[in-house]
Amino acid sequence: MEPNYISIGKLVRELLTPTGLNEVLVVMVAVAIAYVCGRLMRRATERVRAASGGVSTGWQWRLMEAGAIVAPYVVAVLLIGAAREAAEALGVSDVVLVFALRLVAALGAVRLGVYAVRLLLGDGSWLAHHETRVTLLVWLALGLEVLGGFDWLERVLGQVDLLPGKSVFSLWDLLKGLVVVTAFVLAMTLLARAIERRVMAMESLAPSTRVGISKSAYFLLIGLGVLLGINSAGVDLTALTVLTGAIVFGLGFGIRDITSNFVSGFVLLMDKSIKPGDVISFHQHTGTTSDNFGWVQELRGRYVVVRDRDGVESLVPNQSLITNAVINWSYSDQRVRLRLPVMVSYEDDPEVALDLLVRATEGHPRILRDPAPVSRLISFENYGMKLEARFWIRDPMNGVNNVRSDVNRRIWRLFKDAGIKIPVAQQEVRVLEPDAVVVRPPHLGGAEDGPARG
Repeated sequence: MEPNYISIGKLVRELLTPTGLNEVLVVMVAVAIAYVCGRLMRRATERVRAASGGVSTGWQWRLMEAGAIVAPYVVAVLLIGAAREAAEALGVSDVVLVFALRLVAALGAVRLGVYAVRLLLGDGSWLAHHETRVTLLVWLALGLEVLGGFDWLERVLGQVDLLPGKSVFSLWDLLKGLVVVTAFVLAMTLLARAIERRVMAMESLAPSTRVGISKSAYFLLIGLGVLLGINSAGVDLTALTVLTGAIVFGLGFGIRDITSNFVSGFVLLMDKSIKPGDVISFHQHTGTTSDNFGWVQELRGRYVVVRDRDGVESLVPNQSLITNAVINWSYSDQRVRLRLPVMVSYEDDPEVALDLLVRATEGHPRILRDPAPVSRLISFENYGMKLEARFWIRDPMNGVNNVRSDVNRRIWRLFKDAGIKIPVAQQEVRVLEPDAVVVRPPHLGGAEDGPARG
């Protein structure tokens, strides 16, 4: 049975003949004509795009772009195919034409396939920046198949048995299995990304529900891709018993924290305790602080992305949010109460100070009128009276300290205008000379003691 590939020796012998050189000339002319046709199609497409105002996101534009991409390959295939038919009619050799026809058709198919994958991943994906390189890499692999290179590799690598015994598992089986499994996983990943974009665009679903569906579909499809890839590669699973045991052992001891984070991520998605857009803080503080204060940007399989007001994004492991206490400022109600403590002197009237605290909150656009701001006399301290202004806001995601700063600045102006003093803790220190005499009061006994010691 004649192999379905063209051997390298046969191709080289054909190239050394006058007929082979003529075939090479025909292929070069066909490629040149195809290149010119492709450039013309590209220019026509760009003119249509410019006429439409530069819009390049509709399906009509994508269809035109795909047509411009595949056009030169179609022209080259038609021209080389016509030359091959003419060679058969004249009874001359067509080995080079057949080889070129297969390569050009494979290159066109790969180019169109890579373009389709890039559309699925999006214009901002890594493939958009390496589209040409990926196309050439896949095409070279197909060219090696056309020349029969994989059959030679299979013969060489098939002699290396990795698991001596009853079952045969060669190095070729391992490489083939890895390639097939990788191909299936990539295909399932593309499908999962497409599902994720469609689900995340559904505004009728809650953000946590959308993330949960996307992540569940992702892991389900990836697992399915691995199983289908192993089955398609024809790998005997009984030969992988030792490897499977090692993986189970590693899951039990080596990557238990990673597994715990994945499970914790699904728990967060299911109970909806933390969802994208929530305002959270990580320390057990009251609502008057903004330490470790941030917004949940994204729920990932292993961690949660939290962005603070400084623009810093923290990657918090899911397990930390499950096992540690977390303040969710917007869990059921986004309204939070802020408390501003302030000290006043005992020489001032506390009633006037309490009234000024309420006045300091009036007119602020973010402070709620219902419930209304209030002021309280909290306690009598060593150096003054401790008062507190309390008010509510409904948008903690826009910041807390900025509101506190606005109110504190107005309190300072009102207190200064009213002559109310904010006392500062003071201490009196006395320094005694070494030979000082300490006089004891009469009721403690003794009129005086000797010189002070130490």
